[in-house]
Amino acid sequence: MNRRTFLKSAAIAGCGLLAGERFYNLTPVWAAEHYDLVVAQGAGKSPEAITKAAIDAIGGMKKFISRGDVVVVKPNIGWDRLPEQAANTNPEVVAAIVKLCFEAGAKKVKVFDRTCNDPRRCYKQSGIADAVTALGAEVSFIDDRRFRDIPIKGQALKTWPLYRDIFETDKIINVPVAKHHGLARLTMAMKNWMGVMGGNRGSIHQKIGESLADLCLVIKPTLTVLDAVRILTANGPQGGNLKDVKRLDTVIAGVDQVAVDSYGATLFGLQGSDLSYVRAGASIGIGNMDLSKMKIRKLNV
Repeated sequence: MNRRTFLKSAAIAGCGLLAGERFYNLTPVWAAEHYDLVVAQGAGKSPEAITKAAIDAIGGMKKFISRGDVVVVKPNIGWDRLPEQAANTNPEVVAAIVKLCFEAGAKKVKVFDRTCNDPRRCYKQSGIADAVTALGAEVSFIDDRRFRDIPIKGQALKTWPLYRDIFETDKIINVPVAKHHGLARLTMAMKNWMGVMGGNRGSIHQKIGESLADLCLVIKPTLTVLDAVRILTANGPQGGNLKDVKRLDTVIAGVDQVAVDSYGATLFGLQGSDLSYVRAGASIGIGNMDLSKMKIRKLNV
């Protein structure tokens, strides 16, 4: 070390000693700690506050969304159910994400889903349409003319009609709800892509694990945010009985959708390996299901 470098280092160290804890606030952004998953929990806190805390802890929305981006935010709006019934993504979680996208500079945010019940009732009853329209998001019903055949070349799916808007965008944020499913055991991030499938979706049920993993070969979300503010513990995916709903006030954020689903399984007393689509996704390299090999940050809001 030459004299000039030594004096510069000593000066910086001296400032640190004088400033005490404030010195550590000078840590540059690039030195921030990386996490594979963030699990934010806030009993009694608003879903918006919990969602924002999770996204801030994984790097902030500006890490994922750039100025001028067109963003698709894909929640689960499949059912004619109220937010308290936990069949759809919590509207406050979706709204928080839309708001953060605009604050990060997004030019347009689009929200849609192929519903199972009447789309107008689903969009209204879920609370999602009103919540995100108020923020300036573009809310639309699925237009059957906008499906196009996409080559997949997967284990079970070789091609499938998928919604064009999921590909004609700059960024995708997947925002599923964590809930019970009679066939797949649970529905979370990977299964949420059934909401952009055209054709006869029920025909994939015979090989649902491989089929859902195949979808993830062509649909690449920038960020996945799992809503576990309320989870549906039984009689999913539609639910309806409030006795089946459990309040967790939790939001999980991550880039790896296999990892998100693997952690989500633990909310129901399961492991990721208990879910066929998680196993299939891990086996073909979509993501990692081994939580022991992940850096997970848990925080209370």
